[in-house]
Amino acid sequence: MRIIPAIDIIDGKCVRLSKGDYDTKKIYNENPLEVAKEFEDHGIQYLHLVDLDGAKSKHIVNHKILEQMASKTNLKIDFGGGLKTDEDLKIAFDSGAHQITGGSIAVKDPETFKFWLSKFGNDKIILGADAQHEKIAVSGWLEESDKELIPFVKEYQKEGVSYVICTDISKDGMLEGPSFELYKKMLTEIESIKLIASGGISTFDELPKLAEIGCEGTIIGKAIYENRISLKQLENYISETQF
Repeated sequence: MRIIPAIDIIDGKCVRLSKGDYDTKKIYNENPLEVAKEFEDHGIQYLHLVDLDGAKSKHIVNHKILEQMASKTNLKIDFGGGLKTDEDLKIAFDSGAHQITGGSIAVKDPETFKFWLSKFGNDKIILGADAQHEKIAVSGWLEESDKELIPFVKEYQKEGVSYVICTDISKDGMLEGPSFELYKKMLTEIESIKLIASGGISTFDELPKLAEIGCEGTIIGKAIYENRISLKQLENYISETQF
């Protein structure tokens, strides 16, 4: 299972929120590039970079930070937040994104999202399926849609989606453990999906459990910044599980 630390950006700084609420913002580092380099120094190869300013303003904002990280580390960066137009996507890939995650766009403008899938391929485009009570949430989690999580993912799987990041918003940033039951349900009901678990990771022991139920990757945020999971533990896990 891939280990994918998260860096969320507001005003150029590395922050974390709780349940996606911007009023709960906590700044962890003024220099996100430093954080990315530290991850790389511990054997981490992947990064989930979220432009929270972009998610709120509905267009890409922090692409310069993406460009810095992509040019000054070898991390494979999945970038999300505010990607709404072909131009936003072009900027993200030109700035060095390895993959992008589309969440709100997949709900509000499915034709554009499907076009991205057909143009760039399902190894480059990740479906962001973030949910509250198994209903898809959009716009930086500020709105709940009427779409049910599992049927939503299945529909996009028919369009070629392979990678899905699923965050249970009720768990996000709460350090109370991830939604094991939700992920089990998804992996049982949706065949051949590359599911990336996100939200609520609080201890190292949860990682092997997520791997065991079949998650392809897991995104870890606050647990790293609050020193619940050390980078040394992640380094050891990566070296032990790589073939």
